[in-house]
Amino acid sequence: MRRDFIAQVLIEMERDPSIVFLTGDLGFNALEKIKEQFPNRFLNVGIAEQHMVGMASGLALEGKKVIVYSIASFATMRPYEQIRNDVCYHNLDVKIVGVGGGYNYANHGITHHTVEDVALMNALPHMYVLCPGYSWEAREAAKAMVRHTGPAYIRLGLSPGIAYEKKHFIFSLGKGFVVREGSDIVLVSTGNVLDVVQATAALIEKKHKLSVCVLSMPSLNPFDGKLLLKYARKAKGIFTIEEHSTTGGLGAIVASILFTHGVEKKAFHAFGFPPESFLKAVGDRNYLLNEVGLEANKLAHDIARYL
Repeated sequence: MRRDFIAQVLIEMERDPSIVFLTGDLGFNALEKIKEQFPNRFLNVGIAEQHMVGMASGLALEGKKVIVYSIASFATMRPYEQIRNDVCYHNLDVKIVGVGGGYNYANHGITHHTVEDVALMNALPHMYVLCPGYSWEAREAAKAMVRHTGPAYIRLGLSPGIAYEKKHFIFSLGKGFVVREGSDIVLVSTGNVLDVVQATAALIEKKHKLSVCVLSMPSLNPFDGKLLLKYARKAKGIFTIEEHSTTGGLGAIVASILFTHGVEKKAFHAFGFPPESFLKAVGDRNYLLNEVGLEANKLAHDIARYL
């Protein structure tokens, strides 16, 4: 996914000479082309994320459009004060790119797990939040992010994700996509678990003979409430699935919209990382996803119990 994102960033940098790219000592075997093609607009700041965001803010004040790139936990949590006070307060044209959101860097331990970033970024004024689900969404999100003026955060997975039929989809900020048509259940997905969600939908239809709609929501702020409500009002149940804490992420966004618009007498549950404690298990991404119940067979079983 990140390679597709970087490929689009290269196109945008060729188009717009004001774009500057900063990395926090990350991106080997991914950022070389940017460094080679735009040596005067690329800088490895080192493991100094707070300084990097401060530098990006200064460049933005001088008219540059700045992309800041690091592992998601370090791109969001370590420089949060600078993102809030420098970037968002002044509404600067700085784009924060968090690589490996969720458990993509699972084997590196808790320091590299990122299940709070969407909640943190979504709480900030002016901040747009994007969480693409597979390679096409990542490319389109890169284009939309760069062409938007103002703060933005994009969360990238490491795997390409599973493709879906794009039909006549046009990516734009604040819009979601219908990946699978259905009427009994709505599964709402964001980010790199889209493949798990699609597998879950297929299992539910096969085992429980229910018609399942899958919505992919790569834009979390702004959010496509209109699309959500269109399908939620007709369904028996609405379920969100995300590689993020159930506090402050997709589940919270969807629950708020449903309650605000009176769509509350439905089965509803938010699947994600339980916020009560840290996950201390050690293993790869799939192992950790299984530990928190984000596995297709487990999800299909649990969703059926709510209906």
